[in-house]
Amino acid sequence: MRTIEDKAFLLLIFVVTLGFAWILWPFYGAVLWGTVTAVLFAPLHRRLLRAMAPRRSLAAFTTVLIVVAIVILPLTLIGLSLGQEASGAYAKIKSGELDLVRLFQQVLDALPAWATGLLDSFGLVSLGAIQERVSASLMKGSQLLAGHALDIGQGTFDFIANLFAMLYLLFFLLRDRDTLAARLKGAIPLRAEQLEALTLKFVVVIRATVKGDFLVALLQGALGGLIFWFLGIGAPLLWAVVMAFLSLLPAIGAALVWMPVAIYLLATGAVWQGIVLILYGMLVIGLVDNFLRPMLVGKDTKIPDYVVLISTLGGIATFGLNGFVIGPVIAAMFIAAWDIFSESKRRAGAPDPSSSSPPSSLL
Repeated sequence: MRTIEDKAFLLLIFVVTLGFAWILWPFYGAVLWGTVTAVLFAPLHRRLLRAMAPRRSLAAFTTVLIVVAIVILPLTLIGLSLGQEASGAYAKIKSGELDLVRLFQQVLDALPAWATGLLDSFGLVSLGAIQERVSASLMKGSQLLAGHALDIGQGTFDFIANLFAMLYLLFFLLRDRDTLAARLKGAIPLRAEQLEALTLKFVVVIRATVKGDFLVALLQGALGGLIFWFLGIGAPLLWAVVMAFLSLLPAIGAALVWMPVAIYLLATGAVWQGIVLILYGMLVIGLVDNFLRPMLVGKDTKIPDYVVLISTLGGIATFGLNGFVIGPVIAAMFIAAWDIFSESKRRAGAPDPSSSSPPSSLL
């Protein structure tokens, strides 16, 4: 009877846990980034707590204000500026001031015959077809924006709600960190050394991944925007943000932006600008990704570079932007869990050094 009661209680725990996860799912991004931010700013909170002891709430609230000041506000200002530049670029394209077909024709005229033939085999050299595709895309974009204006407003409301939930959760994660950690340790059915190893791996991966990916993305975006501004390329902030987002993809990144722009500059007669952009992209922007990312991500996490790349791409494909954190974390937990299992199995199979008799299996 006792076994039946235990199994029923375990089933109840599973069901209510699943239900709790289900009702939290719409805010999983807020929970994720609240946890990530708490891990990243835990050292700062500990310093503030020592200075403000025993006022834990004041220390947590001060940490949240610092997060808002150095993270939330700058990102909000960049987002507003980005929206203005994107609206301006869209208006130029729609009015014809920025003629994409003419730009495409200039590139085609500068290409060698073999390249033109290759594009022709894919049907990409017909100006009429290109004009129709561009016009259709612009028309669809206009209709999409007009038809989903209410959805955009709803998305803005959802973003504000998630941001508030994230900051609210961050406050309590910082203030009640020790209590929550003790509850989790007491509830999770793992041995103390296993739980400690997994927790340490989780914290290390969060700090290394976010610190590494964000720093690399910010540097590559800033460097790309700077060279675009120097060369007089329009909407440098817009391109900087695009390169920063693409930099979240290891080994691919910002080259998807600056390389086509460099080819366009070379094709339209701006030779020195194109050469400068290519050299700058390879020697400055590219080196940031090739050297800084492995140092900040792979070195701290002890995850091979190819696993970091695959898990990041898979995470982004599955979870969107949140996946660049979720992917490497799942990969790190996978490796850590199997390492712990292998070590436990090795210890269980090792002979007892206090016994001089051989194992029975060898008799």
